[in-house]
Amino acid sequence: MCCGYRQVMTHDGGREYVFSHSERSNWPNKQSLYCLILRSLSLSGSSTVDLLIYQTLCYANEDLDHIDVDHYLLKVCGQLLHFTIQLQLNLSLPLSQPPTLSFLLYSLFLSSPSILLYILLSHCIPSFLPSFLPSFLPFLFLPCRVCFPVQINQLPRETQLTVTLYASALPPPGGVEEKGSKQRRSIESLGWVTMPLFNFRHILTCGRKLLGLCTFASLQHFMQILGVDFPTSSFEVGFGTPPPAEFSPQYDFSRLDQHSQRQLQDVLHKKSLFWLTPEDKRLLWEKRSFCQSESGALPLVLASAPRWEWACLSDIYALLRQWACLNHHHALGLLHATFPDQELRHTAVQWMDSISDPELLDFLPQLVQALKYECYLDSPLVRFLLRRAIGDMRIAHYLFWLLKDTLQDSQFSGRYQHLLAGLLCCVGRGFREEFDRQCWLVTILAKVAQRVRDTSPSSRQAILREGLEEVRQFFSVSSSCRLPLNPGMLVKAINIQLCSYFNSNAVPLKLSFQNLDPLGDNINVIFKSGDDLRQDMLTLQIIRIMNKIWIQEGLDMRMVIFRCFSTGRGRGMVEMIPQAETLRKIQGEHGVTGSFKDRPLADWLQKHNPTEDEYEKAVENFIYSCAGCCVATYILGICDRHNDNIMLKTSGHMFHIDFGKFLGHAQMFGNIKRDRAPFVFTSDMAYVINGGEKPSSRFHDFVDLCCEAYNLIRKHTHLFLNLLGLMLSCGIPELSDLDDLKYVYDALRPHESEADATMYFTRLIESSLGSVATKLNFFIHNLAQMKFASSEEHPVLSFAPRVYTLKTDGLIRNLFVCRHIRTYSSSKGYAFVVKVEREGQQGSVLVQRSFEEFYELHSKLRLVFPSSKLPSFPSRFLIGRSRGEAMADRRKDELNGYVWHLVHAAPEVAQVTSHLRPLVQAHKICWAPVSGKVVGEVKLSISYKSDKLFIMVMHIRGLVSEGTDPDPYVKLYLLPDPQKTSKRKTKAARRTCNPTYNEMLVYDRIPRGDLQQRVIHLRVLGDGAFWENTLLGEWGCVFVWVSVDSPTVNRHWTLYPWDCTIWTYC
Repeated sequence: MCCGYRQVMTHDGGREYVFSHSERSNWPNKQSLYCLILRSLSLSGSSTVDLLIYQTLCYANEDLDHIDVDHYLLKVCGQLLHFTIQLQLNLSLPLSQPPTLSFLLYSLFLSSPSILLYILLSHCIPSFLPSFLPSFLPFLFLPCRVCFPVQINQLPRETQLTVTLYASALPPPGGVEEKGSKQRRSIESLGWVTMPLFNFRHILTCGRKLLGLCTFASLQHFMQILGVDFPTSSFEVGFGTPPPAEFSPQYDFSRLDQHSQRQLQDVLHKKSLFWLTPEDKRLLWEKRSFCQSESGALPLVLASAPRWEWACLSDIYALLRQWACLNHHHALGLLHATFPDQELRHTAVQWMDSISDPELLDFLPQLVQALKYECYLDSPLVRFLLRRAIGDMRIAHYLFWLLKDTLQDSQFSGRYQHLLAGLLCCVGRGFREEFDRQCWLVTILAKVAQRVRDTSPSSRQAILREGLEEVRQFFSVSSSCRLPLNPGMLVKAINIQLCSYFNSNAVPLKLSFQNLDPLGDNINVIFKSGDDLRQDMLTLQIIRIMNKIWIQEGLDMRMVIFRCFSTGRGRGMVEMIPQAETLRKIQGEHGVTGSFKDRPLADWLQKHNPTEDEYEKAVENFIYSCAGCCVATYILGICDRHNDNIMLKTSGHMFHIDFGKFLGHAQMFGNIKRDRAPFVFTSDMAYVINGGEKPSSRFHDFVDLCCEAYNLIRKHTHLFLNLLGLMLSCGIPELSDLDDLKYVYDALRPHESEADATMYFTRLIESSLGSVATKLNFFIHNLAQMKFASSEEHPVLSFAPRVYTLKTDGLIRNLFVCRHIRTYSSSKGYAFVVKVEREGQQGSVLVQRSFEEFYELHSKLRLVFPSSKLPSFPSRFLIGRSRGEAMADRRKDELNGYVWHLVHAAPEVAQVTSHLRPLVQAHKICWAPVSGKVVGEVKLSISYKSDKLFIMVMHIRGLVSEGTDPDPYVKLYLLPDPQKTSKRKTKAARRTCNPTYNEMLVYDRIPRGDLQQRVIHLRVLGDGAFWENTLLGEWGCVFVWVSVDSPTVNRHWTLYPWDCTIWTYC
């Protein structure tokens, strides 16, 4: 070791170097200090990670020549001086052993007058309590020996010593303290420190240690070092890693008795260690030798280990050696705070080493949080992340921003500073310069967003454009920059004319950047300042993983996946989805009460997809994406779901945005929950799915998709509980304890079978569709948002597929209403064929418009122009049959006069954008009955297990009925059944030929041999309130397929009329 400094261990597992004052005064510059630190590290055998971390810390301080060297040394060593007034110790172990562990503590203070000091240890106040500390006193020496009643050989290797310091208010100097005021003094926590009792070389700490205390942000001006004298001896006390036990039996699960098997299966089905009871843990540890066939059970078994002291580790390590290698989904669970053992965490990281880079990106936020649970800075997880960041620029990019975001964590900011420094050193100069540019850009945008939000609404656009000039200057200095949202978004300029803001509380900015790729489109993002985007970021991450699971299982839910990234507390970026509109604006095209109507979504999709093939494709996209949104938002408990938080693309894809409330934390109106339905599924969505008001077979497909997607996610319950469990300490207010995590656990229902889960989710769909509260919530939100309507927004016509402009379409030169035609859509009446002539276009175009669409045009023009500049519009209210042909003739003449005056009106009116589109043939979707003797199809799911027959009646498709739609229900018999004891029936569906049931009918005590002689007789009847029920169809099946290992049969069967019943064989 070089002369002039000594090496001691820090509480974070690194090393600290204490230099004398004379040596520090001789340092000429930062290079000398840098070389001295590197030399001391290399001589002491430090790891490469240590060298990178300290080297980068020196690099990060460009102005080292001008800073206080004492302060810099303390920063490098992780030691900050803090002020202490009251002290409390605890050991993270049960105190049940004889007192054999002792410490001697003292405190060093900076000069500060009139400070009351007292020490509280194990509820005993020492007799020496000085009232005041003189201002010239450089430190205070208060010896106090503390003994913990635990033997050293029973300490786990990861035992932590925690010291917390408290302060109490003092009476005024020279004043007389009022009676009773002493009891009213509040005690506040000033700082704390945690250190491992065994250092990173597994040696028990001994000798004198100086510990820098972590303080709260409001007390950063207080600085204190706490001194601790540990007992010393003539030899080192080491914690050796024991070898795995030689005898660790493994038994087949089937060797257990039936009762024990059921007990163990019930515990394993919990899928999470958070809700293991003491009885569950005792059972798991006792039966651990029978659980090794279940690879995912290892975290549950290890969480049940009674002790982690040295004598018990052999059995635990034997399990690790024998257990099959876990996949990374299960290995994530071993990185939680429940498992601090270094060997265990090392094994978990080894199992995760095979994960691909794209999969690692999905779990990166959780791995960054798991760094908090590492006992030492130089850990396998740290090395794993740094190594993967060097090999993939995307990992390096996201790891940088995740670490930068966590610097705001007051408890772990020191550790993340070291890791960020190590990352910056590992990735090289080019990446460091790129990250500097990104941070510079984010800082500029944050200032602009703050100024726009603070100014009055009338001046915001001008302030925005003024602030964006600074962004333009940034790009004049930097030729290009990657956006933090995605390293693939490389931009070279900002399009100020296309930038604006949103009229919400946070006033987020809508920014348009010019793509560096000349063939690429502009990159549009939302920049938010004042909103914590970590919750949105986590929600979108979980939805993205759900979508990948569905795709891996062969189920493409057509989800719209976009990114959101927090670039610091209270700010971040959100990716914008093009060609999408909120449901509020879509429904608003039908008036303020549009949320109560069924046609807005269907009409909007028809407007943007005029041909039959385009519309059918859009409806198909809507069915899949709507089903995925229902499942995802229910599992995550997404609340605050109004129609401005749900968007629809012109292609039919639906998606949710703005996840400020989740895990069931609903918005409240007093004592009333604003979100009353399980998820958002309204009648206008069902209208799109069914192709009209009546249920169709496509609604069956929707229900089946929801249930299948729900069951696929349930199979990965452990993954989502692990992902959310690792985020419990991230500081998100709505994910802070096990009650929040319990919401997801209850929503996934891991203890239920797939059939039970299918029935459960079907009832949720019915409950959501029947909820009036959702539409009422939409309506209230419409009223609340009317005051935020921007004056710069142009009126939108509900029937126009796009905005027309003079530049792209030309000025309308002449309009003439040629004739009227009869229409047979849902709004029967007459439409008018209009001949349109435009400047710059040869010939004319015929378009079709209804009288109500002309009236809508006139109403929107009145919002833009005064009535004096507009021609008068024909009256809407007429006596007699307003839909008759004579009335249509009269209106044709009146409309001709109106459009002539409109075209020849003032120039600004004549140049209004057109609302007319080419005439298209309307296509109405019809569901024709099946010809012949077939009267419909029934879908059943049949399974047999443990002498029980399970028949789930799922739905009936294309039921033929004369006259009005029936109220069908299903009745089942197992023939022969002379006593009619096997009768089972479902509830009646109301007024539909395509009913959905998803109801389970169960037959108990049916031996397998007996079942093969039985016949299922299914009948579909129409429920009559005052007359006899009508037989609509029936079906029969003989059980010739049943075997012990028979899978569930899930298929459609054909229904026949009652007079031509046939028996089919499955």
